[in-house]
Amino acid sequence: MRKIFGIGETICDIIFKDNQPFRAVPGGSTFNCLISLGRLNLPVSFISEIGKDKIGSFIKSFMEENNLSTEYIDFFEDGNSPVALAFLDNEKKVEYTFYRNFPESRLNIDFPTTQKEDLLVLSSYYAVNPVLRERFFGFLQQAAERGTIIYYDINFRKAHAHERIKLMSLFLENFELSDIIRCSDEDLETLYPGKSIDSIYRDHISFYCRNVIVTQGPQNVLLKTGRFDKQYEIKPLHPVSAIGAGDSFNAGLIYGIMKYNYTKEQLTRLEEKEWDGLIALAIQFASEVCMSLDNYISPAFASSLL
Repeated sequence: MRKIFGIGETICDIIFKDNQPFRAVPGGSTFNCLISLGRLNLPVSFISEIGKDKIGSFIKSFMEENNLSTEYIDFFEDGNSPVALAFLDNEKKVEYTFYRNFPESRLNIDFPTTQKEDLLVLSSYYAVNPVLRERFFGFLQQAAERGTIIYYDINFRKAHAHERIKLMSLFLENFELSDIIRCSDEDLETLYPGKSIDSIYRDHISFYCRNVIVTQGPQNVLLKTGRFDKQYEIKPLHPVSAIGAGDSFNAGLIYGIMKYNYTKEQLTRLEEKEWDGLIALAIQFASEVCMSLDNYISPAFASSLL
């Protein structure tokens, strides 16, 4: 059976509304995506690091309850599990403040061996963090060489914009290894300020990876494949929270790849109608999550699909 692996940060989101904390949920971009997939009973494993503390215990229990394997988690003793304060504005967008206290030695695990047609998700600053790069880049290379499908969500926040030049070579390495790249229009503006989406795709990404999906909040989703471009309309919503929308979009698209059993080679030549099916699922997942305060699809929604 094909397996899904993800690598990224695990964090506890403390959500603020009207400047008052009212909810704490486990989070992290790749984590959110994998929890949705775990709720769909897919074989999912997470590669990450969590402190041996109260928050770490909370996150570990949540993973186990949602069918997410903890086999490749580094449970460290020196330091604390990371926390993020998430401030919702009137448009239900979020601004984060992060608190991290990691040990000097990180990701002390034996990485899994992925197989052909397995799927690997990587995302956010974690995917280009120079502190961790040497530790897991060989794993990414080996996964690509074995024929594992690599799904990369750029998710590059403005807080790291000052590092974009220094990190550019790492982004390009990720682009080259990826079979599908998903990003927001804000990610691209942060990474390539002042440039249009078309020019960024043409001049900076398409040489490495042809399949690029750009989400734009409530505006149309853009698909670029190197053979055709297409826009997908987003139906108007009155969201409760947009915190997990992009991560759930990723989960919907990955669920579609697994559901239709698309191979790595097939992804290079999907027809328009096949992309239509994948994007429709991704939008459905994202819309579902926008209507709740969770960062992942609900168990009820997952049951309706199963």
